[in-house]
Amino acid sequence: MTGTGKVWIVGAGPGAPDLITLRGRDAIAAADVVIYADSLVHPGVAAYARPDAAVYGSATRTLEEIAAIMVGAARAGKTVARVHSGDPSIYGALHEQLALLEREGIPYEIVPGVSSAFAAAARLGIELTVPDVTQTVIFTRLSGRTAVPERERLRELAAHGASLVLFLSVAYIERVVAELLAGGYGPETPVAVAYRVTWEDEHILHGTLADIAGKVKVARLQRQALILVGPALAARRHADEAYRSRLYHPAHAHRFRRATRRRSTTGQEAGDGG
Repeated sequence: MTGTGKVWIVGAGPGAPDLITLRGRDAIAAADVVIYADSLVHPGVAAYARPDAAVYGSATRTLEEIAAIMVGAARAGKTVARVHSGDPSIYGALHEQLALLEREGIPYEIVPGVSSAFAAAARLGIELTVPDVTQTVIFTRLSGRTAVPERERLRELAAHGASLVLFLSVAYIERVVAELLAGGYGPETPVAVAYRVTWEDEHILHGTLADIAGKVKVARLQRQALILVGPALAARRHADEAYRSRLYHPAHAHRFRRATRRRSTTGQEAGDGG
């Protein structure tokens, strides 16, 4: 690649400015030009920019307009921070920007961010992968203005019974529920809807597939909300030995720890030599 400038593509995290990574914060602070998704990124993140930096919002701009700023600045030897919400690798309109930068010969580096999916799990106080409940998490969305491949229809994914995190779908909550029920989830399956998680106006709804659509309608949630679905959301209510990970179990050995021998009910030594 040629050129003396560089573009940093930064994941801003889910909302709260202090949930950006140190590397992401430093990239913004060092940039000559900051372009941030002002409809989705907290203004406190943009505030990390230097006082003399040129700061642009991207919500009203097309890709071509954003590209003109990035490419022009980089060719002038400047450093650019292109700031996305959450992690840029998930529904970040990233692919076309990378293709453009490569075509124009502009160096870039991607800084990952904290996904809103993980911020929502933290707020809910859950683990998305609970032993003997599910070991799979699926990130997806309902087909809308952006088409979803037929093989990835929500009812097909629901058949796995895994933890589902749905982006960009809350406006179609009734369709979401219908697809999940058709895919095999029962009406009692726990659901949470997390609106603008970690923002000042964060709002979280709890329910089941039987009642969540009504709750979303009452709350008038139309955008910027995740839908989390699956048995892992309720597993913490049954926190006992049956749901315990083997990682820290005393009977489980691995390269860093030997198993603890224990006395069985028959009086013989018992243990998992792993």
